[in-house]
Amino acid sequence: MTGPDAPDEPAEPDEPDEPDGSAPASGVLERAILGEPPSFNAPQVAEQTGVTMDEARRLWRALGFPEHGLEAAYTDADTEALSTLIRVVRTGLIDFDMAVNLTRAVGQTMARLADWEVATLVHRVEELEAGDDATGSRIGSALRLVDEIEQPFEELLVYVWRRHLAAAIARVEALGANEEDLNTVQLTVGFADIVSFTALSNRLSEDRIGDLVELFESRCADVVAAARGRVIKSIGDSVLFVNDDPVRAYDTAEGIINVIGRDSRMPDVRVGLASGSVVMRLGDVFGPPVNLASRLTAVARRNRIIIDQATADLLPGEEFETRALPARPVRGFGIVEPVAVRRA
Repeated sequence: MTGPDAPDEPAEPDEPDEPDGSAPASGVLERAILGEPPSFNAPQVAEQTGVTMDEARRLWRALGFPEHGLEAAYTDADTEALSTLIRVVRTGLIDFDMAVNLTRAVGQTMARLADWEVATLVHRVEELEAGDDATGSRIGSALRLVDEIEQPFEELLVYVWRRHLAAAIARVEALGANEEDLNTVQLTVGFADIVSFTALSNRLSEDRIGDLVELFESRCADVVAAARGRVIKSIGDSVLFVNDDPVRAYDTAEGIINVIGRDSRMPDVRVGLASGSVVMRLGDVFGPPVNLASRLTAVARRNRIIIDQATADLLPGEEFETRALPARPVRGFGIVEPVAVRRA
């Protein structure tokens, strides 16, 4: 029935009364995290912040998010964040291209952190729903979890960022004190690799391979940190790390073998070390030592460390025994003499 006397049609609810994990129900959780519903489209955000649409797109893409066209997909917080960044640019302290690079670093780091956090907390949601305080839906337990950990975790993020920023500045001061280019430093690069990972992953269940990779990465990270090194990245079956001290780099390699390869429940590993000048950019390292350390893992025997001659020359002769192995072709480097090493 239509016309002025027709009764109003019942409004469609924004969300289902009983969230069951469907797409509309998950919007409840998204809104709880963001703290407000989206109310602006891209042109409106650009207008409010005084940037061009092209600049707004570049920054949004740098964060790692898809564009939404004329859809109302942005919140007051999005507008405030963009305004803050643009104010910094307009001071002249950084230019727009540098702002995009910094934004991309934040976006990529936070994307991985968010995935890691969700994958970890999913198990806790299942536990809550199986316990005495179950809410009746996974969305309900997730909302409760977000409400309880959001503020302390946000405070932790800022604290850890400040700590890592201070550590990064200290590294630049120490390593680049006599360098014209502060992004180029002398380091020992390590590459730890799980042996026959592809074959292993084909035999294990998805849960088991996920647990194995998580344990491998966490144990490697602990060893690297204990030796005052730094994990550059983890790529499932391998970990790339650096240290400004070749002895501590060796200790790291030996430690990884002890906690992974010597554990009967874990797979064997191989570790390669190479030293030299590397370029540090965008949280990553580049240069011949990085590539050579990776190539040397293919040369190493199971649960052994192989190094290049540059690293052998840096290790104290009274503490280490080194032995040149037969020369062999190494992809990208021609003929190379790997070096076996152990403590004297």
